[in-house]
Amino acid sequence: MGKSRMKRFKRPHFSPTGDCQAETPLENGTAGEDDDGPAAELLGKLQHPSAEVRECACAGLARLVQQRQVLPWVLHRDAVRQLGPLLLDPSLAVRETAAGALRNLSACGGFDVCDDMVTKDVMTPLVALLKECSAGLDGHEVSPQDKKDQNENPIENIANEAVNILWNICECSSRAVSIFNKEGCLEIILKCLSRFATNGDLAISVAYCLQTVTEDNPELLKSFSAAGLSVLESVMLSPVNSMEYFLLKTLVAGTVWNLKDVLPSRSQAEVINAVLKILSEVLDVDAGEAVIHMKAAEVQRLKTVAETEEMLEKACGDAVAEDDEMEEMPQKTKARRKTFVSDLLPPTDKELRQTTALLSAQQTALEILVNMCCSEDPSDDEWEELSSSDENEAFMETSLSECAGQLLSPLCLSHEIHTALTTYLIPKKVVEKTAFPNSIAVDICSKTPTWKPLIRKLNTIQCRALVCLQSLVSALDVDHLGEAPAIQTLAQHLSQLLFSQPDFAKQTDFLEAASSALRAVLQAMASKNISQCLTPDQLMTLCKAGICSSNTGVRVNVVSILGITGSVLAKEDGTLETLKTIGCFLLEVATKDPSLVVAGEALDALFDVFADGKEAERASVQIKLLLALKEFQPVFKMKIRKEGRGKYSPEQLCVLDNVKINLKRFITYQETVEKRLTS
Repeated sequence: MGKSRMKRFKRPHFSPTGDCQAETPLENGTAGEDDDGPAAELLGKLQHPSAEVRECACAGLARLVQQRQVLPWVLHRDAVRQLGPLLLDPSLAVRETAAGALRNLSACGGFDVCDDMVTKDVMTPLVALLKECSAGLDGHEVSPQDKKDQNENPIENIANEAVNILWNICECSSRAVSIFNKEGCLEIILKCLSRFATNGDLAISVAYCLQTVTEDNPELLKSFSAAGLSVLESVMLSPVNSMEYFLLKTLVAGTVWNLKDVLPSRSQAEVINAVLKILSEVLDVDAGEAVIHMKAAEVQRLKTVAETEEMLEKACGDAVAEDDEMEEMPQKTKARRKTFVSDLLPPTDKELRQTTALLSAQQTALEILVNMCCSEDPSDDEWEELSSSDENEAFMETSLSECAGQLLSPLCLSHEIHTALTTYLIPKKVVEKTAFPNSIAVDICSKTPTWKPLIRKLNTIQCRALVCLQSLVSALDVDHLGEAPAIQTLAQHLSQLLFSQPDFAKQTDFLEAASSALRAVLQAMASKNISQCLTPDQLMTLCKAGICSSNTGVRVNVVSILGITGSVLAKEDGTLETLKTIGCFLLEVATKDPSLVVAGEALDALFDVFADGKEAERASVQIKLLLALKEFQPVFKMKIRKEGRGKYSPEQLCVLDNVKINLKRFITYQETVEKRLTS
């Protein structure tokens, strides 16, 4: 309605397992848990004198809190206050498992739980733990009982868990971010990031946290030292030697983008180029092909592992046979040998981790691009200007088509960003990502339970790419997307994506993203007088299906698409019947849709379609548009008055008020048209 708001992305709140979902509201009561149930038993063991018992209790709670129904009970029993002090337990193993339990609690609990954790003062022991880890990273000697594996550094493992808690809580709580600023956590986690060459997991956790805390945090940005910026620069300049490096560099690029306002102006262009170069490299990788390649590598590796293990087992068996002890060899010995061999093998999820990192990097890259193109505080000046004008002023067709019909407000990108986006072929790479995921890759993932979650990630990348495309179309001059035939091909591609969905009701995120992108492209085409590519039949099929969606955004988009295309057809000859069909459809939406936002968009579309053109004038008279709008005008005013304050945002109300004013002007204009045509 008037303007299309850009979508800004923040880091999605997610669980470590992918099973538990964000946002579980706090409740009193037991949530079906008895006082002597497993959770109560585990909580009771947190203060046990034995470090091993405490460790086992923490590990049990880490698993338990991933069950949604258990969360309220655990919180009601003050688990946070009991787990918090264990972050500073004398045993490193207890510290790590306690941090793991709090990490899962913060990830699975969502905003309410994270805010409650801050209220329960989890930040005090957490910050103290991070400070101890920072000191320990400089060469703390670890006792044999705490160091479980020759290659593991328990201090780094604890730091990783702690940073994840910090990341989750800061994402959800502004109070946590304020504590982060005051306690000097930035220096601590930058120190962890500096170990990116030897501990990628820790570096990625820190990078996620940094991207979160540097967003909309001017107080923190000012405290970045030259040394801190040097650490970020080192990561960005490091060579990519794994897919996990793609993710690390992308996250750090997002952090640097957040820092752009405090960087010296002389280095702005260089920084923007460095950021977009990384995003371009990440988007260059074909995700589907990567899935196919990495899955094949996993199959081959596991086959080699099985063959090696079989050979070793046979060798052990032969040695026993030579000693004539085969019949008497205890089963425990065989089992112990098998376990020993397996312990020497590489982890089985290596390829899956690499592929997941790549897909996360591509999603993050697309979100950063959207935020680059996003207007943080879109101005409503044009609405205020229209609303303050004299309501009795004669309706002017040019004003209506140029102001109220402007669906996408042009965004101003700096010359440096504009140049870098086109230099690194970002629009082309984003368009490539809007295609449906590789069917072979999807089939491969669907056959392996551990790989199946990647299907959702592949679909998410497509949706993010569609949102990104909408942002780029709105921020760049349409000429940067190619010549007229290329733009038409793009519009056809987007319409085919929409028509490929047999059931509009089930794919709301995809449909909103795809219809938003198509809307932006069609609007850009109209602004450049490029011929529209949808036939009237295709247009109506799309709109009739889309208007049945439960998603308000989808309904708004299809109505806008109809208005854009209709306004173009109104200036052409021989379009009378099509315009009548469009007008009747928009009238029905305006008068019957339960959402005032959709109704207002439909009215806006009517203003666009019937604002100008001989065919439009004839069509408006034949469908009795004036009479219908006169009858609906008081109803629309009443709905805004009764429903507006409680259901809609101030911005939506401002736009609805503008539509109400334009409706009055449009009725006056239609009265003039009808008198002229019927006299």
